[in-house]
Amino acid sequence: MLMRTDPFRELDRLTQQLLGTSGTWSRPSPMPMDAYRAGEEYVIALDLPGVSKDAIDIDVERNMLTVKAERRPVAKADDVQMELSERPLGVFSRQVMLADTLDTERIQADYDAGVLTLRIPIAERAKPRKIAIGGGSAHKEISG
Repeated sequence: MLMRTDPFRELDRLTQQLLGTSGTWSRPSPMPMDAYRAGEEYVIALDLPGVSKDAIDIDVERNMLTVKAERRPVAKADDVQMELSERPLGVFSRQVMLADTLDTERIQADYDAGVLTLRIPIAERAKPRKIAIGGGSAHKEISG
């Protein structure tokens, strides 16, 4: 048997259950995210602990990136009695509007230790570049 030492955690869990705040496909829960630029790419890291790789869906439509994931209950035998259940189950989702300066055709996704990491390259057209100046005269002389 588990000892419950934090009554406030239990109260939070009960409140979440009563209010029905676990995510559904029509009303998904948010997932924590970090976003930053690292050199020539934009990185988005999303926390999805306990979610299997095949339960994650990543879509890009125009510049809208959508990540959806579902944490399903662990299958249990008939003789198992749940003593404590604090880990949220259900559907989680996050949408991010990507800038036009990102190359959405080359997004890379990795999933390791419960963290989904998306790497989005900066588009070539958005990188700074030098403009060469021509050597000739830009206008013609008019003789009169």
